[in-house]
Amino acid sequence: MSSGDLPGTGIELEPDPLMQALASSEGPSVVAVGGGHGLAQAVLACQRYAGTLSALVTVADDGGSSGRLVPDLDIPAPGDIRRCLIAMSPEPTTWRRLFDYRFDGSDVDGHSLGNLLLVALHQIEGTFEDGLRTAERLLGTVGSVIPAAAERVKLEAVVDGSVVEGQVSIALSRGNISKIRILPGTAAATDRAREAIRAADQIVLGPGSLYTSVIAPLLVSGVVEAINDSGARLVYVANVTTQDGETLGMDAADHLEALLSHTGVRPPSTVIANRLPVTVEAPIERLVVDEEALATFGVDVVWADLLDTEAPIIRHDPVRLGLALAGLV
Repeated sequence: MSSGDLPGTGIELEPDPLMQALASSEGPSVVAVGGGHGLAQAVLACQRYAGTLSALVTVADDGGSSGRLVPDLDIPAPGDIRRCLIAMSPEPTTWRRLFDYRFDGSDVDGHSLGNLLLVALHQIEGTFEDGLRTAERLLGTVGSVIPAAAERVKLEAVVDGSVVEGQVSIALSRGNISKIRILPGTAAATDRAREAIRAADQIVLGPGSLYTSVIAPLLVSGVVEAINDSGARLVYVANVTTQDGETLGMDAADHLEALLSHTGVRPPSTVIANRLPVTVEAPIERLVVDEEALATFGVDVVWADLLDTEAPIIRHDPVRLGLALAGLV
């Protein structure tokens, strides 16, 4: 459904807000690329300074609620999309609480209501993208959430010489990932994804799981091509630590080498790195950021106090990250 009312809600569907914003924005146009909790933090950071904000989200998640829904319904994985919708919803409205609600102790135990709502909107509207646009209006999002692909996809990697299928299995593999691809190979970027990238002043990669969140959306045909043709400033947000399962023993230069070699994306102009101390438990380590090693890629390093010191988990502080990114438009 592209115009009119959403049946049963009285909500009028207006022209595409992303296209309107791209034509009228006064601030920088920013595209954040990735998935998982890392992309949600990037979205919270970017909305502090962006005139137009788009999140380009991986749809290869096969864990939890998404993993149960996708095989039955043949849709893009909704979990990371739901998380970005919530991050872009500025007020704790009833709709936001509904999208963030997770069932417990019933036949739908473990399911996120937001994922189920995205499935319902997809079926009501006829396409996943149209359903997603309606969800944006319900939540009053400050930007647009764009699936990297508009179809069901999965990740496949070669880990220590063996083929491993699925985002969760790859993330837990604890081996050397020599190859990674997305299936089907025909999965292509949507027109909205290409348009957002084309109009961007800044494109932000990361933070997040290197292979299954940051690299994954770049494997969709047309995404890297659009980024490489774009005049936008490309910024990579380095993780604070290594990740058990994907990047143990890797430093920031190894992260960047993997990013470039697996995707063909052009080198970023800047890597943003955390300079605050962080306490970790083995086998996880603080991510080593060697400026000389990164300089071989033609990349500058910007150091900032990025760690969220109040959070119970290790993550980037969106306010601090936003300040750092705002200076790199």
